[in-house]
Amino acid sequence: MFKLGQRVIIVADTFEQSLPIGEHAYIIARDRNPDSAFEWVIRVPRTDKHYPILEADIALEEQLLEQEAERVHREALLDHALLTRNEALFRQLMGIEDTADSDDNNDPPLKETPEEFIRKVNIKAWI
Repeated sequence: MFKLGQRVIIVADTFEQSLPIGEHAYIIARDRNPDSAFEWVIRVPRTDKHYPILEADIALEEQLLEQEAERVHREALLDHALLTRNEALFRQLMGIEDTADSDDNNDPPLKETPEEFIRKVNIKAWI
């Protein structure tokens, strides 16, 4: 839930109102009209305009920075796994199930060579 006066960033334009996506804005009012589809009224200082918007169209700056930090951290771990050829870390980051851990298969797991693993990684990276 947002508070009045809180600084937010516009992340979407659901009703195509020509909102300046990516701009900072401040919440100045809550629209309590039951006949209105909008939930908040924001003010964008750069354009000096007020816009009625949905809650899904805005996000807190702290949340966006946190998501970006998690994405960069995951990419760095993935680069490290590829550089060091750490197959276990790569599979964990990519969400690939290890066939050795699953007991559903009675067949012995096939051991792939490092060359086959690198070939699969390169194919996925190319796509």
